[in-house]
Amino acid sequence: MKKSAIFFLSFISTMAFSQKVWTLQECVNYAVENNLQVVQSSFSKQLQDKSLEAAKRQYLPSVSANINNTASFGQGRDTFGRTGSNDNLSNNSNVGADILIFNNGRLEKNIRKTGYDVEASAFDVERIKNDISLQIAQQYLSILLNREVTAISKSALANAEKLYERAKITTEVGTTPQTVLAEAQAALAREKLNVKTAEINTERSLFSLAMLLQLPDYKNFDIQNVEVDNNIDAPLYSASQIIYKAFENQPQIKAAESRIKAAEAQTEITETAFWPTISANAGVGTNYFYLFNAIDPTTRNKIAQSGFFQQYKDNFGQQVGVSANIPIFNKGITKLNVEQSKINEEIAKTTLAQQKQDVLQNVQKAQFDAESNYESFIASTEAEKSAKLALDFAEKSFAAGRTTIYDLNSARNNYANAQGSVAQAKYNYLFSLKLLNFYAGIPLSL
Repeated sequence: MKKSAIFFLSFISTMAFSQKVWTLQECVNYAVENNLQVVQSSFSKQLQDKSLEAAKRQYLPSVSANINNTASFGQGRDTFGRTGSNDNLSNNSNVGADILIFNNGRLEKNIRKTGYDVEASAFDVERIKNDISLQIAQQYLSILLNREVTAISKSALANAEKLYERAKITTEVGTTPQTVLAEAQAALAREKLNVKTAEINTERSLFSLAMLLQLPDYKNFDIQNVEVDNNIDAPLYSASQIIYKAFENQPQIKAAESRIKAAEAQTEITETAFWPTISANAGVGTNYFYLFNAIDPTTRNKIAQSGFFQQYKDNFGQQVGVSANIPIFNKGITKLNVEQSKINEEIAKTTLAQQKQDVLQNVQKAQFDAESNYESFIASTEAEKSAKLALDFAEKSFAAGRTTIYDLNSARNNYANAQGSVAQAKYNYLFSLKLLNFYAGIPLSL
């Protein structure tokens, strides 16, 4: 009964998941929480968090305890030169603590450096989330585009079916030749192929988005259909207006800036090797010694030995010390390490410059794409109007018998192609506009 209930609940949850219609925001939210790249980068961030926690704990003293038991067997010589049995058992116990007093701020500098590493890791996670979000938005719009193309193809198919039925009747009654029916039938087949191709492209886009989301069941995946109006405006921002905002909010730039600070802190850490290190230690300890066959070789009398606890009490002692490690000469390795750290600083600065260059080029490309796609949309819209007007004339002329079915089909193909061009330009423009707004700090939405 229990197994049946579990199976039923699993079935219900699976059905509910498969019947869900996803919005763009739901796709983005799901991806940034479950995508394996994001999960892996989050683990890297957690490792850096632990490194920072470990660096902060270096201020605490190190405390350790040691217990040593040794049994020795064989002959031995005492201070008077006499030889005899020296079988014995010894025990030593101590507890000690060490704490760093001075190292020219190495611990504080290490904490600061590790903190910058944590910042960079956090920005790396955000960068991966942004990359995946943009991929999802692009694929989401691709699905909407293919659906609109499918709708256009279905509309063309409906007209082709009407034309075929009309040609079939007129051919049967002998008012039109057999070639008219053949052309109508061929046009119908072409439109059916176009519809099937558009449907396959839509399914392929859905599959690609499901793969981006890394969903286990892609066959039942579906997204919410969003009606995108053809009344769209020109871009609101230019590249020059966006670039400074992009430099401020893009995580790859922030990560590069944090890594510069980390590299500079690492140089400071390396330079502390030129300075002495002073540490203090304190400890307590005691010991126990027991000699087997403790016989005085002169008197042959048994030597009295204190018990374990008595010796522990009598031998208990304390120690306090301060030590200094002063570097004098280490083959110039510290100097070379500092020079390497400074080179790493320059590498980090170059990486920042490269990241800024990449962002600048991406913003400029997004601006160029937005403007060119908008112009393409305007031109496609005008071409669609002309194609619709030509189709209207062709339909009236065909109905009046002044044009052939070939001319009519050509006009319809031109109109369908014009509609497809409008849809393609519209969604290309929409994505480039969303990308431009994204660099301006505006969240993705439809």
